[in-house]
Amino acid sequence: HAMDSKVGEVLLYYCYCEVKDPEKLCAWQKALCQHLHLTGKVRVASEGINGTVGGSKVATSLYIEVMLSQPLFSDILCQEDFKSSAGGAHCFPDLRVGVFQEIVPMGVDPNIVSYKETGIHLSPQEFHKEVEQYLSQASLGQSDTILLDCRNFYESKIGHFQGCLAPDIRKFSYFPSYIDENLELFKDKRVLMYCTGGIRCERGSAYLRSKAVCREVYQLKGGIHKYLEEFPDGFYRGKLFVFDDRYAICSNEDIISACRYCGTLWDQYKLCSSQHCRQLVLTCPSCRNKGLTACCPVCQEKELKVASMAPGQTLKEECECTRRRPRVPIEHVSQRTLDIGKD
Repeated sequence: HAMDSKVGEVLLYYCYCEVKDPEKLCAWQKALCQHLHLTGKVRVASEGINGTVGGSKVATSLYIEVMLSQPLFSDILCQEDFKSSAGGAHCFPDLRVGVFQEIVPMGVDPNIVSYKETGIHLSPQEFHKEVEQYLSQASLGQSDTILLDCRNFYESKIGHFQGCLAPDIRKFSYFPSYIDENLELFKDKRVLMYCTGGIRCERGSAYLRSKAVCREVYQLKGGIHKYLEEFPDGFYRGKLFVFDDRYAICSNEDIISACRYCGTLWDQYKLCSSQHCRQLVLTCPSCRNKGLTACCPVCQEKELKVASMAPGQTLKEECECTRRRPRVPIEHVSQRTLDIGKD
């Protein structure tokens, strides 16, 4: 499996534009992917398109060519907008192309908070300079800047920028509430935001700007993906979480997270072994061999119960991880100490 992962690629891209007939675009997109034997997920909406697809190198380069020549995108999308990493069709279970209200699920009507009101885009080089400046000021305790990770907790847990504020949220649709509940934190601050490929920042920065409390809002153009191409050993430490069967891609050998059970350094996710639980768990090989394969004791117990149950019986969906995590965490500004050093 490690061998064949180098053969093809996985592409990640998005394009905000006016789509008059999303259903038609969806059908075209589906046919295109099927023709090229690409797997993955593509979201189409009246506000644009967002996709991550995997296949052979020949297929992915043809895909880019066709996408760039499609009149809808030709003026907006460019080669640079496609982020690629080693992988292939095997990275996804199937192909899913659908029409949605938003091309990234923030849960806010695009007519109310539009991608058109986004923050200032910074190139990886500009962003790198900003982070460098922020880290040197923050270590002296005099920063007016917040380096904000727009991703979910399980993403930032295995890799993030040094000194970032990484919200303990489970999905992006909780991000607006996170901003609302922690508005004080952002007051008069310069905010540098980042995400995987840039798309969550497009809406996230627009949402933050709509609150009119920040001094300035910046975002990393092309996301961590593009940053790592230029600065594999920069200020981003650890792995980059991706939403396919690979779970993570790496630019350096850093491991910043630990096994849930024994605390040894470990950053390779597996799905919780308990049926129906969708949580990811960091459990190292030696703990896995001891049978510690669930995300929490509740799920581990549940697994034992399932084994001894009569067929047809079902168990209530329970999981400590979900139960314990507040939907929207409140940051305590005064106590917030930044981990500025090497994480």
